[in-house]
Amino acid sequence: MSSAQDPFYIVKDEIQDSIDNLQAGFHEWERTPVGSGEQSRATRELLSNCESIEWQVDELEKTISVAARDPSLYGINEVELEKRRKWTNTARIQVGNIKKGVTGKTSSSNFGGMRQELMRMPKSHQQDRTAGSYVAQDNDDFISSEADTQMLLIRQQDEELDELSASVERIGSVGLTIHDELLSQEKIMEELGSEMDSTANRLDFVQKKVAMVMKKASAKGQMMMILFLIVLFIILFVLVFFT
Repeated sequence: MSSAQDPFYIVKDEIQDSIDNLQAGFHEWERTPVGSGEQSRATRELLSNCESIEWQVDELEKTISVAARDPSLYGINEVELEKRRKWTNTARIQVGNIKKGVTGKTSSSNFGGMRQELMRMPKSHQQDRTAGSYVAQDNDDFISSEADTQMLLIRQQDEELDELSASVERIGSVGLTIHDELLSQEKIMEELGSEMDSTANRLDFVQKKVAMVMKKASAKGQMMMILFLIVLFIILFVLVFFT
């Protein structure tokens, strides 16, 4: 199966695009003012994207583990498996570095201020924050559920592509067998035609020989008949006139 049709490379390209966007967002985050609302929003978005990409890489590593059990079934080899493992490790390192950069800078700059703000915050505001955390958790659960559905669809497509690939291979094998059989039949027909031509030539030669022999035999028979009549005439002449 070509890389353009391999589900691994389709998912890999999508994850790589997400990593590229994550790196671009991280660079923008570094330029935002520390402690501002914009930085807080960008921090939450970056961390959420990091977790999403890490989950996708984990699922991709699971598919690699499945393929490693029987590489020939999926049309790959150990070199390809190692290549895929290296890519997932690299992707995990890239996301981990961004995650460490965000959490390290955020924790060092905002932890004290956030703690003081929470201490001064009225109870009603704390309750609102708790309710908001529940809504965020529900959103995360929904996103996780949608991601699980996406990966399930990808797995189903992968299985269908494998079955289609196996069917195409079987059809190709049958086609090659039919092609070889047709070539064999064509060779036999050519040999039969050659033998028929040779037999026809020999038969024509024999017919000519037979015609020639019959022609010679007819002339010889006439000569023998003439000689026989001459001898018979002489015998009759002698018997009539000398007896």
